[in-house]
Amino acid sequence: MKKTNSGLKRNRLHDPVFRAQLYKYRYFYLMFLPVLVFALIFFYVPMVGVLYSFTNYKGIRAPEFIGLDNFRKMLQLPSFIVAFWNTLQISVVKLVLNTGIAVILSLLLNEMGSLRYKKISQTIIYLPHFLSWVVTASVFSLILSPSTQGLVNQVLIHFGFIEKGSEIYFLGSQSLWRGSYYIINVWKDSGWGTIIFLATLSSIDPSLYEAAAIDGAGRLRRMMAVTMPALANTIITVLILNLAKIMNLFESVFVLQNDAVMDKANVLQTYIYHQTFNSGAIPNYGYTTAVGLFKSLVGCVLVLLCNHISKKGHSSFSVGTFLS
Repeated sequence: MKKTNSGLKRNRLHDPVFRAQLYKYRYFYLMFLPVLVFALIFFYVPMVGVLYSFTNYKGIRAPEFIGLDNFRKMLQLPSFIVAFWNTLQISVVKLVLNTGIAVILSLLLNEMGSLRYKKISQTIIYLPHFLSWVVTASVFSLILSPSTQGLVNQVLIHFGFIEKGSEIYFLGSQSLWRGSYYIINVWKDSGWGTIIFLATLSSIDPSLYEAAAIDGAGRLRRMMAVTMPALANTIITVLILNLAKIMNLFESVFVLQNDAVMDKANVLQTYIYHQTFNSGAIPNYGYTTAVGLFKSLVGCVLVLLCNHISKKGHSSFSVGTFLS
């Protein structure tokens, strides 16, 4: 079989039609070459470092092969288990909230009759996305501050919900940190997520709305019967694409966490960071590489699982489903 395949490859290389196609599109291949080299150097060559996850490597002496010991140690440490579950919980809730709010905003923007006000509204909700997380964290640290500069606390005092001197430290409370984090994420990223959904909404055939209106469907009914089924595939695609990054939670958490909320805010990426730079001892690069490899494998499994589920449920989303 191998000889047959290699023979086919050689025959194809000598095929004048195939060679003519290669020559015709030679400039496209040449343009693609820098991208290929970049991907090989910065994405594939570093994957060799995965081998360190099976070693005891503290950067002083040569790596010592220890097999799966790093993974056994990892699964036995309570700090890792806490960081792992925090990552899953925070990432999943963040993904669902941001996607859901983005869909709702898209539907509301799509229903706006005035093109001018629609564009102004789009611009306003897009702007937070262009702020860095460092700036965002600084702004909300002031807004949620328990001092006289804290806008939220001053509003609560003004309306009598709390007394002066008993201000709430939102970003320093284990019970309130996650809620604050989700609100900040929704404010920053949901507007940007509406771009894809609005593009899908603009491509819906207007005759579908006309047919639904003739059948007696009101605005809400048309939205549920036509708009939502049309958005279903886009929503699933966005979820799958974002699920691939679900375990890579770092910057947004890192700039908002502090020692008072580490039990609720420490995720795998920040766990790796603290193990490497803030552990107070010589970092074991083999162990942190093992944590990173485990994180990547879990992310891959989640993407494959979500893709499988989406294919199973694909047939349930169709125009007219809600009318039946």
